[in-house]
Amino acid sequence: MKSGQLTSAGEASRRRLLKAATAEFATYGIAGARVDRICATAQVNKAQMYAYFGNKDQLFDAVLREHTQMIVDTVPLHGDDLPGYAVGLYDTYVEHPELVRLATWARLERTPSGPLFDMDSGPDAVKTRTIREAQRNRKIVDSMDAADVLSLLTALSMTWSPASAMIAATRTDPRSDHERRRAALRESVARTFAP
Repeated sequence: MKSGQLTSAGEASRRRLLKAATAEFATYGIAGARVDRICATAQVNKAQMYAYFGNKDQLFDAVLREHTQMIVDTVPLHGDDLPGYAVGLYDTYVEHPELVRLATWARLERTPSGPLFDMDSGPDAVKTRTIREAQRNRKIVDSMDAADVLSLLTALSMTWSPASAMIAATRTDPRSDHERRRAALRESVARTFAP
């Protein structure tokens, strides 16, 4: 077998582990997740899992990092369209509810207070810089701190997420419900952050 094939097989195993770990962590959290179940679902032995990720906590970190990067890549923040960003987040949470569940478990089990991610160098750093630039250009309200704008914007987009205390939207909800929620979200964000 050629080394390129080993790399390809190794990458396939690594991807299966990340997929299985996503489901496991989203369902059971960090403490409740079981490496045995993850490895069985991924059809990878525990030694491989430890070789790729080190331990269960590092596997969770890799899963959370991958999904956080997916949000950054899928839903870019543009300072001149905060309503579009919020609606994009809503749609992503409906299609990928595990994203919210992973962040919720990270909050509950790891970081009960303060920022979940480093606001200066983490995934939110680019977003807060974008918001500051939009504030300087008078495209959005400048009386709020950029990090607070991002926090409020994210919270509004999560109104119907799996972490909602009221209603958790799903893919199977009627199309009219999704359209109504998107319109309400778009209008709320536009009004809240208008200069």
